[in-house]
Amino acid sequence: MKRKTKDRYYKFGSYLEEKFGTKVYKITLDAEFSCPNRDGTISNKGCIFCDDAGSFSCAHSSKLTIKEQVQTAIDNLPKRFHAKKFIAYFQAYSNTYAPIQKLKQVYDDAFSDDRVVGISIGTRPDCIDEEKVKLISTYKNPIVEFGLQTIHDKTLKLINRGHNYQCFLDAYNLCKKYDIEVCAHIILGLPNETYEDMMETARELARLKIDGVKFHVLTVLKNAPLYELFCEKPFKLLSEDEYCNILCDFLEILPPNTSIQRTAGTGLVSELVAPMWVKNKFETQNKIERLLSERNTYQGAKYQE
Repeated sequence: MKRKTKDRYYKFGSYLEEKFGTKVYKITLDAEFSCPNRDGTISNKGCIFCDDAGSFSCAHSSKLTIKEQVQTAIDNLPKRFHAKKFIAYFQAYSNTYAPIQKLKQVYDDAFSDDRVVGISIGTRPDCIDEEKVKLISTYKNPIVEFGLQTIHDKTLKLINRGHNYQCFLDAYNLCKKYDIEVCAHIILGLPNETYEDMMETARELARLKIDGVKFHVLTVLKNAPLYELFCEKPFKLLSEDEYCNILCDFLEILPPNTSIQRTAGTGLVSELVAPMWVKNKFETQNKIERLLSERNTYQGAKYQE
């Protein structure tokens, strides 16, 4: 799809509107999946930045079925949004970590309303195989969101991801084989990562021509393993200005047609320990916009085919 927006970076909302001809909204669903990095298959500690909620900020009651969650989410969306189409988004934990029969039932139920026009599945690259990818490819407009975080194996080991970068590449190539869009989650400011490390991640995603990127800043949450480390010996976290500048540099390297699903977020504010500026999501987003304008730059300005 040829990008039409004149924004300085390609917002996911713009991408969806161009694709579907109207505004499309994500509705977050909870299928109560687990994670191999928590249930003992790989580890029982999880990634050091992840809390007990699995980075899920608005958990549904377990009493609601997927069909009920879909209907509740659609019905409760403010009328002022005039939403007509929706993406079913499975966010918490690893949403391909189950037998194929279970996955089919859950994904089928996500399309219980005709206004759901696509599915976005958050998972780990080590929870994908060809049978699961084939299943996902049968649904309308599928997107798989992988928690990559960084391309550097030394960092992946440090943060207890339980997989290496090659694992992500294998999963990415498998999805591309079945023409499935891939969004990579990236964390800026990971322990011991230099500016150049982060730019190497940007260049590698540009080489892959990744379909989408969702940015996060490293945060310390209560009940996450990182919290204990932070309490024992506080370490430097990115300031808001540092984060915005690094993110803008990252955007310049990415292809202009890579959709940016998120530049800033609040997450579980009640669990947030640091950095506190993360609470001001819209302020951070506005700062990124201003910085791009002041620099007179844009996403893809330094992209090389």
